[in-house]
Amino acid sequence: MKTDKNIIAERCRSIAEQYTDKLILCSDPLRPLWNREAKLFSKPPRWNYIDSVMIAAVLGLGMMRVDRRLTDYACRFTDAYVMPDGTIPSMEPEDFNLDNIAGGRNLLRLYKLTGEDRYRLGADFLYTQQLLRQPRLTCGSFWHKAIYPRQIWLDGAYMALPFLTEYGLMTGDRTVISDALRQLGNIRCLMKDERTGLYRHGYDETGAQLWADRTTGLSPEIWLRSVGWLCAALADMAELLPDSLLCHDMLSELLVAISQYIRDGMLYQLPVRPDAEGNYPETSGTLLVAYASLKASRLGIADASEQGFELLDSVSRDYISSGAGAPVLRNICLMGGLGGETERDGSAEYYLSEPVVENDAKGIAPFLMACTEAEKLLATSSDN
Repeated sequence: MKTDKNIIAERCRSIAEQYTDKLILCSDPLRPLWNREAKLFSKPPRWNYIDSVMIAAVLGLGMMRVDRRLTDYACRFTDAYVMPDGTIPSMEPEDFNLDNIAGGRNLLRLYKLTGEDRYRLGADFLYTQQLLRQPRLTCGSFWHKAIYPRQIWLDGAYMALPFLTEYGLMTGDRTVISDALRQLGNIRCLMKDERTGLYRHGYDETGAQLWADRTTGLSPEIWLRSVGWLCAALADMAELLPDSLLCHDMLSELLVAISQYIRDGMLYQLPVRPDAEGNYPETSGTLLVAYASLKASRLGIADASEQGFELLDSVSRDYISSGAGAPVLRNICLMGGLGGETERDGSAEYYLSEPVVENDAKGIAPFLMACTEAEKLLATSSDN
């Protein structure tokens, strides 16, 4: 299987290089080619999680390969949104939107890479102006957003908890790290589906939301990308906190649980309902699980390298096409949420009604993240 893994990694490396040349480096930071939501809905340039996740992937790939083109681009992109004093004019801290915290880890990485105060001050801005003031549920977890009060969404685990952990490590404040772990424990206690071993997308402590079970407060379905975000968050926190049994146990358990739902090398939009009418193999969530599987293997947390390479192989072989321009990654769910103005009810029908798009960052970024981990894992294996 070693040869196969090398072939998969080489194929993905070639695709990543095409994305670098034909999509990433040619993107205007204020109008990036990968942000399909901004284009479809004519959104003005703003600090947002979609771009932040993409830049995190670009930065990780650039640092692993020592590619100054990518790390310099990550600086240039970030400088378009973060002022020299660390403020982020296009972000409103009072929105208490956990999605806005996703870019915090980029700021910490860029500060370590360059030593520029802009990035350290930007991380301080996110922590002091938002997270220190973030409303919390009774259990102590952050609200997902001000407009989604008393709710935990799995997406928020990836957006906020790895940053909170890394910020605590940078500042030496162990209470910040304990806070992140406590919130992770809340997700495990409140949102795990014992029958499948996976996690529900949302939890409302009041049980009043349209989508919430009146007894448990949980949303009715398991949505792949939200589980993928949790997998990625656990992998990143496990790397930051190598002695954390909670991170290691949650990650290894989740990777085993989700493995039973892989069909033909892919995971489905609704992973536990693969035969539901309209269900489909979804690439962004599949790639997030691939990333977490490969990283867990590299860190020695779980023996999941076969799973990670299988998922990455299927996506790169069957769902990415090449042409004259950038490669085209298909089967990306554009968005998914609960409640709000559109009254998204969390039903199977809702998740299967969301638009499916190509070449959105929510798919490309996990692809680059998984590629990076595949190369790191193979390099580690060859060294041993």
